[in-house]
Amino acid sequence: MTRPTSVDAACLPDERWDDPARGTIRFRTLISAPATPTDSMVCGIALMAPGETFALHSHPQAEVYFGLEGEGMVMIDGKPHRLAPGVALFIPGGVVHGVPEVSAPLKWFYTFATASFDDIQYRFLHEAGERHD
Repeated sequence: MTRPTSVDAACLPDERWDDPARGTIRFRTLISAPATPTDSMVCGIALMAPGETFALHSHPQAEVYFGLEGEGMVMIDGKPHRLAPGVALFIPGGVVHGVPEVSAPLKWFYTFATASFDDIQYRFLHEAGERHD
């Protein structure tokens, strides 16, 4: 059952990947079944401090990033794209993307059209033994 839902990001803990090779990025999942009574969308806030990383990866679902604070470069299909407050980036499903490193704090909203964060099958290039220069 789905219903209107309110989530306060300030009340959520930071999450991280278990393997730091995937990145030192922090994130807070706002909307995702079964934690929220929703069935068609996942969204959250990503946070990076200077020196932190988000390794190159892909997943079948398309994704949107929307810059909230700071400025940085997101690599999408081998090309840098500026992410800053008010800037939206559409990342097609299956396309390799990531944030190799930031030199200043960066915060963005992300969303996927799927029910649960667990539905997103991340494929990190370093785990697959691939290079993407």
